[in-house]
Amino acid sequence: MSLNLYNSLSRSVEAFAPGDPGHVTFYSCGPTVYDDAHIGNFRSFLAADVLRRFIESPMCEIGGLRGPRTVTHVMNITDVGHMTDDAEGGEAGEDRMQVAAERLLEAKKSGKLPAGATLDNPADPYQIASFYAARFLEDARTLGLKVAIEQQADPSLMPRPTQKIPGMIAMISALIAKGYAYAVGEAGKQTVYFDVQKFPSYGALSNNTLDNLRAGLGGRISEVNQQQKRHPADFLLWKVDPTHVMKWPSPWGEGYPGWHIECSVMAAERLGKGLLANDTSVAHPIGTLPGNSAMIDLHSGGEDNMFPHHECEIAQSCCAFNQDPRGGSFSRHWFHPRHLFVDGAKMSKSKGNFYTPRDLYPKGVQPGALRLELIRTHYRTNANFTMQGLEDSSRMVDRWRKVLAADSGVTVVASEDHPLLVAFGAAMSSDLNVAAAIAEVNKFVSQTAAYTPADAAAMRQIDAVLGVLALDQLAVTQTDLAVFVGGAVPNPAVEGKLHERKTARAAKDFARSDAIRDEILAMGYAIKDAAGGKVELSPRK
Repeated sequence: MSLNLYNSLSRSVEAFAPGDPGHVTFYSCGPTVYDDAHIGNFRSFLAADVLRRFIESPMCEIGGLRGPRTVTHVMNITDVGHMTDDAEGGEAGEDRMQVAAERLLEAKKSGKLPAGATLDNPADPYQIASFYAARFLEDARTLGLKVAIEQQADPSLMPRPTQKIPGMIAMISALIAKGYAYAVGEAGKQTVYFDVQKFPSYGALSNNTLDNLRAGLGGRISEVNQQQKRHPADFLLWKVDPTHVMKWPSPWGEGYPGWHIECSVMAAERLGKGLLANDTSVAHPIGTLPGNSAMIDLHSGGEDNMFPHHECEIAQSCCAFNQDPRGGSFSRHWFHPRHLFVDGAKMSKSKGNFYTPRDLYPKGVQPGALRLELIRTHYRTNANFTMQGLEDSSRMVDRWRKVLAADSGVTVVASEDHPLLVAFGAAMSSDLNVAAAIAEVNKFVSQTAAYTPADAAAMRQIDAVLGVLALDQLAVTQTDLAVFVGGAVPNPAVEGKLHERKTARAAKDFARSDAIRDEILAMGYAIKDAAGGKVELSPRK
């Protein structure tokens, strides 16, 4: 069964048809590194990772060709130009790096910098970006994000805008020369906008029209900025601003790039096969695509990226690189996972339901269980994260590991007609239906009396897609009385309480035993009686 996938641009499920069925090019919008990525961010990143892994899998058929195949996956790490308000085409509010600087300066004054922070100058945006980028990469690798693992050997797979300014200047210059962009203001102090009226397809991805965009701008728009534009929806490509926290010389003056131009440049340079040189000294830094043909096969991002970010990417990329941009799409296929809620509500620090992966590990959450919980809902459905769901995912991971235990130590290759692989592959080929695919795994695990080495080989092939069983597990520490799991650490006080509880239970003083159990809970440990007379302690959630 060929892979069929919902395309946000056509708003329909269609056969996935890359330019080369043996080699897929894939670009994902990554994090803006002004803070730690939260689990909602990772829901989107991991959905893209599962799609990428399935496309690579022998279970995936594309254009009559079964895998394995190569996927070149690029994900940016944004470190400049992403403003706090996109209402005016990317120039309203503050740069998020400036927001991070203000927050970290205050944290340093109060002695509340994040653990492990070694920021000599929290006001330096480059130090901030480096610090949070490193934390993101660590979190991403812990959760098995394959592009972050590959980045260690090939840093070009996770580019940063501050490294690609020459390419942005070259692309903006080409857009101006072709009549798709314009500069306003006096020489040396100019702002450059993309002219959306020159690209008739603008709005096709988000199902907007220019008239609707003009009418829907409301009161969030600055009259000063709007007076410079030919159309209210025109978006920023470059802005000269002496007050901006990060800036570079350009033909229009010293300034910074718009957020939207960054991804087009990074995709073109790494995936465009010579379409763009990140070097302004090159005589012809911009190449040309025939007709309105797409540059890349697949583009992903959270649904909130669809407008304005991805809409703008399509417009500027087609106009810069295509011989005929009309009807162009930049990417053949657009993939947008939906939002993650926590306990049925939007995440909010004020509500106490805002989590990063780093918040959850000290509570005893294993990376494999967290990854499974974040990927197991269909990507086109809003996911609801709960602690009960996380515990269910943890139990699933434990059950699946028992299948791998049937491995004989001799290399066994699962037949492609193994019933588990057939059922799993069919579910995944139907619009990446991870929920149905996981249901097939659970059915097989529960209905099989004794697992074989072939079953273990099939489970390994499935885990190459889901990516949960091979992840590192948090350390387990044992003492005479307890097993400490999930990052829980023994200490003399809790050990003393455990000795008291053991004595009370031996004397059948169960009231005292229950009271001590409550005292241990109050100390921050969840307690569970285990086999062999020991107890299992984990951080209390």
